Amino acid sequence: MAFDIKLMEILACPVCKGKLHYKKDLQELWCNFDKLAYAINKDIPVLLESEARRLSEEERN
Repeated sequence: MAFDIKLMEILACPVCKGKLHYKKDLQELWCNFDKLAYAINKDIPVLLESEARRLSEEERN
């Protein structure tokens, strides 16, 4: 089973409540405003700020 992209309509960044962008190749959801990447583990988004990683300068551009 794969991540259901229909969820993108209702998912939001837990920090700023903004739009998330699905990065299929990395299996992550990115918030460009907060510069955070949230992992998708076993098809479930882990939307915890404490578990997110910071996007690098290269990834932000």
